Amino acid sequence: MQTPSAPLAAPPAGHRAPRARPAARAGFVAIDFGTSNSAVALPAGEGVRLVALEPGQPTMPTAVFYRADTPPQHLEAERLYGRAAIAAYVEGLDGRLMRSMKSILGSSLLDQNTDIGGGRSVRYRDVVTGYLRRLKSLAEAEAGQALARVVLGRPVFFVDDDPARDAQAAAALEAAARQVGFAEVQFQFEPIAAALDHESLVTREQLVLVADIGGGTSDFSLVRVGPLRRGRAERRDDILANHGVHLAGTDFDRHVELASILPLLGYRALRPARSAKDTGEAPREVPSGVYFDLATWHLINTVYAPARIAELRGMKGWYADPRHHARLMRTVHDRLGHALAAAAEQAKIDVALRGHAHIDLGLVESGLYADMQEGHTAAAIEADLERIVRAAAETVRLAGVPAAAVDVLYFTGGSTGLRPLVDRIAGGFPAAERVRGDRFASVAQGLGLHARVVYGG
Repeated sequence: MQTPSAPLAAPPAGHRAPRARPAARAGFVAIDFGTSNSAVALPAGEGVRLVALEPGQPTMPTAVFYRADTPPQHLEAERLYGRAAIAAYVEGLDGRLMRSMKSILGSSLLDQNTDIGGGRSVRYRDVVTGYLRRLKSLAEAEAGQALARVVLGRPVFFVDDDPARDAQAAAALEAAARQVGFAEVQFQFEPIAAALDHESLVTREQLVLVADIGGGTSDFSLVRVGPLRRGRAERRDDILANHGVHLAGTDFDRHVELASILPLLGYRALRPARSAKDTGEAPREVPSGVYFDLATWHLINTVYAPARIAELRGMKGWYADPRHHARLMRTVHDRLGHALAAAAEQAKIDVALRGHAHIDLGLVESGLYADMQEGHTAAAIEADLERIVRAAAETVRLAGVPAAAVDVLYFTGGSTGLRPLVDRIAGGFPAAERVRGDRFASVAQGLGLHARVVYGG
C-alpha cells in the first residue's frame, strides 16, 4: 500500500492542478464531493459557513434522478438532485437513479453510456459533471458572485494499489471541475481537512489520528495540530503519515443486504437434489452472481437486461424453495433492486442509532420482512472491519510512533456512526480520547479553512 504524505498547501504531484488566474472578483469555494453525501463551504468572517444545499440541510445525498418522462423536444432529460432524487425513485417515477458516482472515477465505466429511460442515455462522466455543476450553482447563488476557484476533497486513494488508476480518477475529477467553470482547482486529502476542522477547537498541541470513513473509502492520517500551528499554509512537517483502503459504507451496505435481505430471495439457497441417486451428495447452492449484482449500486441495472431476465426465469427449477425464485423474479420484473439497496443502507443506519433494524420488504412480497441486530451487522462486515482496523494501525506504524503516543482519535464520515467500527478502531489506542466531528460536514468545513489559507480569503 502506498502512503502519500502531503503539505496542506501543496498536495503531491498529480494531485494538484496547475494554477490559472481567475477573474479578479471571482470568489472561491470548498467542495466535499462524497460517495454518499456532499457538502460545500464558503468563507464567512474569520471562518467558513456551509451552504444550504437543500432547505435546512447543509449536506445533500450524492444522488441524481433522470426523469424518463421528459418531453422529447428537450435536449436533456430533466434531473432531480439529492433528497428529491431519492424521493422520486421511492415514489416510483419513471426514470433512473444514480448514486455513488464517485466510486466510478478511475474505472472503465467512466466513459461508457448508461440507459436512463425515455430512449435516452448518458455518460457516467457527465453524471459526475452535472452533479458538480449543481453544487457550484447553489454555492454561487448563496455567495452572490461567480466562484472560479475551488478546493476539492479527495480520498487518500481513489483506487487501492493502482497508482495509474488513482491518478486517472483525480484527473477525471479535476476535468469535471474545470468543465463546470472552475479556472483554478486544488485538491486536499479529506482526512487532512477533517484534522483542520478539529484544530480550530484545540487549545494545546495534540497528535491526532483522523479516521475519515465515508461511503467509499476509509482514510487515516496522523497529524500534529495545535493553536500555534493554526493558519499556517505550509504544514508538511505536521503530517506524519497517510494511509487508507477503498472500503467503507457502500461496502457495509452490500454486506448487510447479502446477509439480511437477499437470503429471502434465494442467496445461498440450495438446489433440489437432481435425482434419488444424488441424495448422498453435498447440497449445492444456486448461482450467486445475480445477488452480488443486486447488492452493488452501479451493477443493479445490468440485472434488468432482457437477456438476463430470460436467463433468471429459466433457473426456476434450480431452487429447492420456489418462493425464493418468485421473490427474485418479482424484484427483477418490478426493478426493485435499488429499493432493496436503500433498505440495506437504512438498516445499517437504524442499527447504528438503535442497535437493531426492522426491514420491511413488502414491495417484494406482502408481509415479508427481515430483522437485524447490531451483532449481526458486525458479523456481516467483519472482514471489512478487520481491514479497516489494520489500516488504522498501519498509519501509526508508518509514522514511526507508538500507539500510546496518539492523543486523540477524531472520527468523521457517515460510517463512523457504526459503534462496532468505532469500538474496534479505538481498541487499538486505549489511551486516546475519542472525538466525534460532524459525520457529514467536518470535511467540508476543513476544506473551507484550507481554501482560506491557499486563496488568501
